[in-house]
Amino acid sequence: MIRKAQPKDIDAIENIYEKIHEKEALKELSTGWIKGVYPIRETAESALKRDDLFVFEEDGNVVASAIINQIQPDAYFDGNWLYGAKDAEIMVLHTLTVSPDAGKRGVGRKFVEFYEKYAAENGCTALRMDTNERNVIARSFYKKLGFGEAGIVPCNFNGIPGVKLVLLEKRVEK
Repeated sequence: MIRKAQPKDIDAIENIYEKIHEKEALKELSTGWIKGVYPIRETAESALKRDDLFVFEEDGNVVASAIINQIQPDAYFDGNWLYGAKDAEIMVLHTLTVSPDAGKRGVGRKFVEFYEKYAAENGCTALRMDTNERNVIARSFYKKLGFGEAGIVPCNFNGIPGVKLVLLEKRVEK
């Protein structure tokens, strides 16, 4: 079940962030995220305050989270977007995290399907998101889901210097 996050979910979300950072430190993942910089507890807390934090709950446990809103990071303005949508027609997926304990079960795919439906229900025509160029797993995953790459923008992103940010976009299916 995917639902809006509640304050009680923050510890579980932070735990997912920590598990991903641990996998990164062991070189089992390559997200480009940095422990203590991004994502951190405050990432989730800020999204909760904005009411745009969502969780995937399975058997009473939070196994994934994401931020879904219409906020386009500054780096997006340097993108070669595939669709000429107006700002009000764009929905953005940020910080999709799936617990390594819940991997390979379709949780990420289900979350993206939810995001697409949520965007359509809110009158959006374009889906946007990003990932670090070095996150080849995410790039491949999003390509399989029909997202096209709209450019790679060098930037400092979420407090992380020297990021090559891959911009991804897909048309909303109505």
